[in-house]
Amino acid sequence: MIFRALLVWLLIFAVEVVHGVLRTLWLVPLVGDLPARQIGVLVGSLLILLAAWLCIDWIGARGRRELLGVGLSWLLLMLVAEITLGRFVFGYPWLRIAEDFDPTRGGILGLGMLVLFAAPWLARRWRPGPRDEDGAPARAAGHRSG
Repeated sequence: MIFRALLVWLLIFAVEVVHGVLRTLWLVPLVGDLPARQIGVLVGSLLILLAAWLCIDWIGARGRRELLGVGLSWLLLMLVAEITLGRFVFGYPWLRIAEDFDPTRGGILGLGMLVLFAAPWLARRWRPGPRDEDGAPARAAGHRSG
């Protein structure tokens, strides 16, 4: 399960990189940098939810604890990636990186990170079929877990 969760995070990361490049090329010239970043968080959140929804059965996480553990792993990996890329690849000052997370300055990346954290649990709940109280697929009648 952990390896598959990591692979899905890599997929999400790759999708977000492409999304960021396209946002910079096409959206920033139309609406400006900050509005483009805000729109990007909303679009990125939808992309994350879609990837989680498509892959959650394959990952194999079932109960709330496992699903939120996957989400926490994704969140921590993405925070490290965002900060590392922003600071050391793009050369942004710490203030510019912090701005993305500061709602008083228009930054809503924290909302996107919250969506990333909750995405596995939400995806499990949104998949078709009967669910138990944790959002996991209900076990067939008479099935005993080992």
